[in-house]
Amino acid sequence: MSRNRRNRKLNEKITLEKPVDIEKLTPTGQGIATLSDGKKIFLWNTLPGETIKSFTKTKEKSSFIEGIATEIINASKDRIEPKDEQFLSTSPWQIMTDEAEVREKTNVLKELFRNLWNNKIDFNQSPKTWHYRNKMEYSLYYNFETEKIEPAIHPRGSHTKTPIKNSSIEKIEIWQKAKEIVDELNKNGDEAKNYQSLLLRANKNGKVEGGLYKKGEPHQKFNNLTDEILSNTYSYSPNGFFQINLEIYEIALKKIKDIIDKTETKKVLDLYSGVGTIGLSVARDKELILVEVDKSAYEELENNCRDLASATPVLAKSEDALSYIEPEMVVILDPPRAGCDKKLIEKLIEEKPEKIIYLSCNPITQVRDVELLVEAGAKIESIEAFNFFPHTPHIESLVTLTF
Repeated sequence: MSRNRRNRKLNEKITLEKPVDIEKLTPTGQGIATLSDGKKIFLWNTLPGETIKSFTKTKEKSSFIEGIATEIINASKDRIEPKDEQFLSTSPWQIMTDEAEVREKTNVLKELFRNLWNNKIDFNQSPKTWHYRNKMEYSLYYNFETEKIEPAIHPRGSHTKTPIKNSSIEKIEIWQKAKEIVDELNKNGDEAKNYQSLLLRANKNGKVEGGLYKKGEPHQKFNNLTDEILSNTYSYSPNGFFQINLEIYEIALKKIKDIIDKTETKKVLDLYSGVGTIGLSVARDKELILVEVDKSAYEELENNCRDLASATPVLAKSEDALSYIEPEMVVILDPPRAGCDKKLIEKLIEEKPEKIIYLSCNPITQVRDVELLVEAGAKIESIEAFNFFPHTPHIESLVTLTF
C-alpha cells in the first residue's frame, strides 16, 4: 500500500453503529473507550462521561485505535470552547475548565501511585494558565492563496503543516516577535522551504531571543538570556534546556528548599542538573555537587556556579557519577521523560541517602523508579503535583523519599 493511500485510510472518518462512552482520561491525555468488539479506542477531544458517535482515525494497531472525536452526543458539563483553533496540537486540554483539569490531573496521579500512596496529593496550580510558555518553536507554511509565509504547527497525528492566526499558550512577546520575523521574510520575498523552523524564547522581562533554523545547516547558537529565580540570576541559551513556566517552577523550588532546610545534611547532590537552577536555588549554603552530561548546558552550569565556592559542577552522565552518592546527603533527581537509569536506582538503594527528592515531568516512569526504591525499604514522605503546562495532559510531580 502506498504511503498516500495509507494516510488516507488513517485519516478517514469513522461513524460508529453503537456509540461509545468515554470511561476516563489516560495519563497521556486521551479519553479511553471500549468498542463493541472489545478493542480499546483512545480519543482526543473527549472528556469522561461523554458519548462519541464518530471520530477521525489517526492510528490503528491490532489491539487499539487512536483518533480525534468529531461527533459528541452528550457533552460533559466540564467542556468549554477552546481559545485556539489549533488547540489539539499545542494544548489539547483547552476543552475543559481549570477546575476539571486540576481534578483530572490529580486523578491521574492517584491512579498511577495507587499501589504506593493512599494519602492526599496536593496540587499546585500555575499562577498563569494562559501565555505562560517562555519558549516556542514554529514551522513555516507558504499559503498559496495569500502568497505569504505564515507561522504554522503540525496537526496532531499528521506531518502536514497548518497556519495559525493566534496562540494563547506562549508569552505574548514571543508571538509578536514570530509575526515580525515572518513579516520580514515576506517583505524580502523569502521562501518557507529554506527554513526548518523558527525558535523563540522570552525571559521574565519579555526580552526575546532566538531565530530561524536554516534547512540543511547546523543549528546556530543564539544570544543567551538571563532570568532571576528565587533571587538568583541564571544565564541560559534560548535553544538549550530551561524550564518553560518559571512562575510555577519557583513554587516547586520553594517546596524543595523547605524540604532540604528541614534536614541537617551538609551535602546535596543534584543529578540531571541542566544549567543548575534546582541545586543552586535550593542548596547554596550546602556542599553542592551538580552533574550534567550535555556539554552546552554544562558550560552554562559552570558559568552559573562561578561565584559559589561550595558548588562543584561535574560533566558526566548521572548514571556514571555514582561515586558521588553517599548515605548522609540529599539527592535531587530531575531526569528526562525516560526516568532514571537502573544503575542509578541500584546505587541509591545500596547507599541509602538520607533523603531523595524526585521531580519528574513523566509520572509514569517516576512511578516505576519509586516502586523499586520503596521495595528496597524507602518510604514516601510526600507527593505533590505542579501544573507546569496548563491546558495539556502533562503533569510535573514531586516525590520525597527517605530511607
